[in-house]
Amino acid sequence: MKQILLFGAGKSSTALIEYFLVNAVAENWQLTVVDASLEIAKEKIGDSSYGTALAFDITDERQRKSVIQKADIVISLMPPALHILIAKDCLSERKNLLTASYVDPQIRSLKNDIEAAGLFFLCEMGLDPGIDHMSAKKMIDAIHADAGKITSFFSHCGGLVAPESDDNSWHYKISWNPKNVVMAGKAGAIFKQDGEIKEIGYEELFAEKRYVSIPDADPLCWYPNRDSLPYIN
Repeated sequence: MKQILLFGAGKSSTALIEYFLVNAVAENWQLTVVDASLEIAKEKIGDSSYGTALAFDITDERQRKSVIQKADIVISLMPPALHILIAKDCLSERKNLLTASYVDPQIRSLKNDIEAAGLFFLCEMGLDPGIDHMSAKKMIDAIHADAGKITSFFSHCGGLVAPESDDNSWHYKISWNPKNVVMAGKAGAIFKQDGEIKEIGYEELFAEKRYVSIPDADPLCWYPNRDSLPYIN
């Protein structure tokens, strides 16, 4: 039986835990969920015999390594700053790791060691970076293959509220940690426009109303998201 270890039982983990437990019999999976709150971890597991709830301080290296050693795959849905603790343990214990956060300088510093160990560490690869950038790359390559030239490229992405659930004036709902919504904007934005590097601070990020029109939909507002420059490469 494959042992799946998940750190974090917050809002972002609900659908993932449900997916693992629903498919546990067919896929021969056993899930262990670790959280600071045993009550929350147990609530997410429910009465499934294919899930185990544990609680301990994530900074406790002995307990972290103890559960990581028993896992076939490790998933971290902890706050981004804590991924590095789990990543270093996965490296030393030779375990593959998945996270839902961007590659930060600390994780990037492990790149050579991860490759040397033959391990697979996959960070944010859902929407951006993910579906958004992979579909963009496919489009860009097709244009270049047809001898085309790109003079400007904007990519808009995001999650929209289902029409039947769109019941507030903001037309937005938070399905993840509310604090992270604020933190995402706090970084400001850096991008390239008309050959120049543009920087927008947090205090200016939402000051300007920017609209994009999509066929068969109401106008949508958008804002530049963090640092776009690394994706030039």
